[in-house]
Amino acid sequence: MAHMPKYKVEHYEKKISRHFDPLIEEQELLIKQYKTEATDRIIAKLSKKMGADKILDALAKAEEQLVRAQHQAMTFFHRKAKKDKDGEKDLSYDMAGRKDKPATLSMCRQQLRKWAEALVDRELRTRPEGKQLAQLEALKQRSEDIVYENGDDQAIAKALDDCTKKIGITWVVDTSKIKQIASK
Repeated sequence: MAHMPKYKVEHYEKKISRHFDPLIEEQELLIKQYKTEATDRIIAKLSKKMGADKILDALAKAEEQLVRAQHQAMTFFHRKAKKDKDGEKDLSYDMAGRKDKPATLSMCRQQLRKWAEALVDRELRTRPEGKQLAQLEALKQRSEDIVYENGDDQAIAKALDDCTKKIGITWVVDTSKIKQIASK
């Protein structure tokens, strides 16, 4: 490979990104829509299959009861501290809570969502949308490789044109048919 100036390499990198990034982003949006729907469906199935649904239900009830008890305790101690403060007794009031974090319903649901997303990601690779995204990413990488592996502009332009013309990206634009604007 002949040495190409850094600015030319950067130019090609930007040009490749300009062409491929919108296509990749569009495909990612299609996949994201499917992923969200599929993840939501799989969470319930996964939870039931693993037996986590019973644990989550019990945890939800326990957390509701805990929240009610915490609210009652905070109200009681707040009122007691205020009443005794008015009565000249100095009671400190500190209900900041514990530092350690026990498992919560939210944490369990987040873990289930992560597992479901991993399952959906695996499934997406087999669907047409996932395959198309992988092909676009591979074609972008191949285009970048062409820039690094070739030394002159004409060879790069021809190789890029050959590589990407199947998806409608042209690197060599014929400007001979553009009408010249006559100067007045």
